[in-house]
Amino acid sequence: MSWNSGIHKWKWVALFLLPGLFGLSLFVLYPILSSFWLAFQDWNLLRPPEFIGLGNFQELMGDRDFWRALGYTLTFILMYVPVVFVLGLALALFLNQKARGMLIVRASSFLPVVASWVVVSLIWKWIFNPQYGLINYGLGVLGIQGPAWLFEPQTAVYAMVITSVWKDVGYIALLYLGGLQNISESYYEAARIDGATRWRVMRHITLPLLTPTMFFVTITLLINYFQMFEQVWLMPMRDSAADRQVEVIVTEVVKNAFSYSRMGYASAMSWVLFVLIFAITIVQLRLQKRWVYYESAE
Repeated sequence: MSWNSGIHKWKWVALFLLPGLFGLSLFVLYPILSSFWLAFQDWNLLRPPEFIGLGNFQELMGDRDFWRALGYTLTFILMYVPVVFVLGLALALFLNQKARGMLIVRASSFLPVVASWVVVSLIWKWIFNPQYGLINYGLGVLGIQGPAWLFEPQTAVYAMVITSVWKDVGYIALLYLGGLQNISESYYEAARIDGATRWRVMRHITLPLLTPTMFFVTITLLINYFQMFEQVWLMPMRDSAADRQVEVIVTEVVKNAFSYSRMGYASAMSWVLFVLIFAITIVQLRLQKRWVYYESAE
């Protein structure tokens, strides 16, 4: 009797899960499996795919454009992640203050996060314009000749990092703010009784108890910005040196797939990116045991 009722229950569970599983299979699992299959094919959309084994991966290892894109991706991450990591924490500490009107400040700091990258790119293209942009105007007031930000590869990377930090710092601050407000007030009360200074409280209470949030922020930033696309695609001025030279891995994938119709090669590049992100994530998960402090539930 109980066996029959269990089967009956699982029939209803399967019935309610079926729409979600169908969508997951159609829009997630099928594209993933198809891209893996295509990574071993030569397909230009005009003829049937031709199996070439590891040919796409072998070509990828000698592709200068891919290695240059990987170099720009790593350069961007090394400049962006530490800055947004520190500024997000500083902003969260400020937003955690109990002051009148702080809710308005919190909402305002999050507005760039919800803005479209198209809108953000247009705004910052104007700000970085070498002739009438606000940044070069401000530098001119100080007697400094501003660079052609979005025309040259070297300065375009800095411009995109600044824009990305401005857009994302509110989101990172929100994550830190949640971590700060999850710290029990009893720790701070005990520290005040012992006469601890603000620096000691920050060093021995706040930062250690924020390490789980810091770990999550680090993983999120690395995964997201190995896949960055919008700012590199939208911000450099068209037909400029920056537009021709500044590429990241995902823009290379898009160009090979939709500009050069090399679907198999683009799929192979995507799977190399997946393996790279997966390996970095595994390393981070192993390293967390050395610096992440999880508060005991006891």
